[in-house]
Amino acid sequence: MALLGLLEREPSHGYDLKRDYDAYFGRGKPLPFGQVYATLGRLARDGKVLVGETEPGAGPDRKRYVITKQGVSEVETWLREPVEPEPHLQTVLFVKVVLALMSGRSAEGYLDLQRAAHLQRMRELTALKRTGGMVDALLADHGLFHLEADLRWIELTAARLDALADMVRA
Repeated sequence: MALLGLLEREPSHGYDLKRDYDAYFGRGKPLPFGQVYATLGRLARDGKVLVGETEPGAGPDRKRYVITKQGVSEVETWLREPVEPEPHLQTVLFVKVVLALMSGRSAEGYLDLQRAAHLQRMRELTALKRTGGMVDALLADHGLFHLEADLRWIELTAARLDALADMVRA
């Protein structure tokens, strides 16, 4: 949907779409070229984009992709739909705590390690906020808020470990 939304602005080559995706959405995880072209192929197959004429470029020949009315309609529908609220009730953090307790391992040690990892990531995101632009700052804030919620859960769970251990071992 992100590629389709980027195409709604203007017809583009796959290379340009990858560049724009990475600039706005690919922080820390750039989109592979193969995924761009595979996605564009599916969008064309499904009638959401049209593939223009092949144009010569500095490297290999390029195809310009144009969004169709069906593609615009799909973007509009997608933008109106809310994202499913996170987090899911069954998180990896919770599963690890319960399995550690079931097996007699130290869930407290795991929670301590997870807390340290979260705090390290929060320091990285805080540094990004100070040095990055507006997009980086907003994405860092989003990540920080999620990490803060995880840290509150870690503290609450650590305080309830004995009761949870009694329950899962029964």
